[in-house]
Amino acid sequence: MSDSPNTPDAPAQPAQRTRRDEPRFPDGPKPDPAGSHFERRIRSFQPRRSRVTTAQADALERLWGKWGLDIDGRRNLDLTELFGNDNPVVLEIGFGMGEATAQMAAADPATNILAADVHTPGQGNLLGLADHHGLSNIRVANGDAIILLREMLAPDSLDGLRVYFPDPWPKKRHHKRRLIQEEFLTLAATRLKPGATVHCATDWEPYAEQMLEVLGAHPDFENSQPDGDFAPRPDFRPLTRFEGQGLDKGHVVNDLLFRRVPHDDQR
Repeated sequence: MSDSPNTPDAPAQPAQRTRRDEPRFPDGPKPDPAGSHFERRIRSFQPRRSRVTTAQADALERLWGKWGLDIDGRRNLDLTELFGNDNPVVLEIGFGMGEATAQMAAADPATNILAADVHTPGQGNLLGLADHHGLSNIRVANGDAIILLREMLAPDSLDGLRVYFPDPWPKKRHHKRRLIQEEFLTLAATRLKPGATVHCATDWEPYAEQMLEVLGAHPDFENSQPDGDFAPRPDFRPLTRFEGQGLDKGHVVNDLLFRRVPHDDQR
């Protein structure tokens, strides 16, 4: 995208390899930050191993201690302390290479974005974008977003949740791995403030239909659309490179915008 923030051009060279027994980034994101001290369960993601460029590695080494955190499940996050202000905080789960995240952060500097993913090149790329464009309202979280929500975030601490183009797990036997399901929404509802927005987008129509069904049936959420259908793409969600490739292939992209309804004692 020509109008999205981009890091300065740099050759896509792989970072220097370490010995097998050495951590890839000693002061950076850990391969499995939560380790084995949480239950084994079906995950909605698969860590992807791909090359980390020199620029991405440099960003991880320079900026992880400043703007990065591991989802280890062993501490409670104080979001005001984490961001250095009490601005609204939106959790984004799965940000890819971070171009859209950086563009949204630049367009709305009064909103903090806690961006969670397990893809190391994307983490480095987003940190590089944040640094290059002076985006101090981004924090990058490495690891399982379920542990982040359940173990590390306080009730009613989030002003929004964004899940853009999650893995659709198209095979029927893998549908149980999809993120947007009743159990996940019940957990997310406990961390979202009343009125907070849940915004999902996908180019896989069967998954979009499932999202609409499960969100529409959940008692903690209400559809922002009076007809109970999909929402038009809001202006604040950039057209991503991934989305553009899907549109070129004839994919239909659906957005869902739901609100967290007040708790029973607030109605």
